[in-house]
Amino acid sequence: MKIGLIGRTNLLLETGKLLLENGFEIGFIVTSKEAPEYLTTSRDFKDFAKKRNIPFLHDPAITQNKLLGLANIEEIPLVISINYSGIIPEEVTGLFKLGILNAHGGDLPKYRGNACQAWAIINAEKEIGLCIHRMIGGELDSGDILAKKLYPIDINTRVGQVYDWFDQDIPGLFLKVVNQLSDNSSYILETQSKDPSKALRCYPRRPEDGQIDWHRSAKEIVRLVNASSEPFAGAYCFDDNGRKIIVWRASVLEDDERFIGVAGQIAKINKEKGEVSVLTNSHKLLLIEIEIDGERGHPSKFVKSIRQRLH
Repeated sequence: MKIGLIGRTNLLLETGKLLLENGFEIGFIVTSKEAPEYLTTSRDFKDFAKKRNIPFLHDPAITQNKLLGLANIEEIPLVISINYSGIIPEEVTGLFKLGILNAHGGDLPKYRGNACQAWAIINAEKEIGLCIHRMIGGELDSGDILAKKLYPIDINTRVGQVYDWFDQDIPGLFLKVVNQLSDNSSYILETQSKDPSKALRCYPRRPEDGQIDWHRSAKEIVRLVNASSEPFAGAYCFDDNGRKIIVWRASVLEDDERFIGVAGQIAKINKEKGEVSVLTNSHKLLLIEIEIDGERGHPSKFVKSIRQRLH
C-alpha cells in the first residue's frame, strides 16, 4: 500500500520510516514551516524525500489541485497527518479511499484543538488521551476513532513527559492502524459523538500565558509550571528588581504553619537543599529549579532575602 504524509514534527518522520521498514511505500510528503520548539525541520523532510525519490511539497495550505499535480493520487488510498499547519479541506480528504488519519493528543471528542496536553494538566485531569482518527475535511479533530490510548497524569506530570509518551507510542500506533485497514478497510474503533456538549475546544497558548499569578493557589501554579515546561518557554514571574524568573520546577509545600502575608512573598530560603518557598493564596509553593538571565539552577543561588517578593 502507498501512503501519503502530510504534516510536521519528528513523529511524522519516524512514522514514515517505520512504514517503510514494514513494507509500505510513501506516495508523497507535504510539509510546512516548523514551529520554534520543533527539532525536526522542513529541510529534514525534504532531505528524507529526496533520498528516497518521494514526491515532495512545502506548502502551508494544501489543495486538491496541488496534490493532483504532485503524485498519482489513485495509487494512494491512505494519508497520515501530524501537526500540519493548516486545516485540511474536504476537497483534499475526499481524494483518498481510506481517508486521512490524524494523531491527536487529546481524549476525543473532549479536548479538541490546540495545546490539549497543557490544558489537560492545567485543568487537573486524571489522564491525557492519544487518538488516531479519520479526519473530516474542514472540521477540527472530528471523524471516526481508529485507536485510542490514555496516559495517567497527576499534579506533578510535566508536559515533556507526555511528549515523550507520544514519541514512543504514535509511530507504532499508526502502524497498527494501517495494518488493520489493510486487512479490513472499513475498520473503526468508535464513532465520535456529534453532541457539542461532549466536546471541549482548546485554543492555542502563547508564551505570555505562562506568567504566574501568585494570588492563585499553589496547586494551580504548579500545574501551570508543569504545563509550560520544556519543550515550551516555561512559566515565569519577576522579582523586585524587574528581573524575569523562569520557573522550571516547583511543587506544593505542605506544612503546618498558619500564616498571613502577601502572595508572592518569599517565606523561606533553604540553602542546604537549594529550595525557596513562596506564599500563594492557598498553601506555599516550593521553587526547585529556576532560571535568571540565562543561568539555571537552585533558587537559593538567586534569592537572598525573605523580604523579597515575586510578582
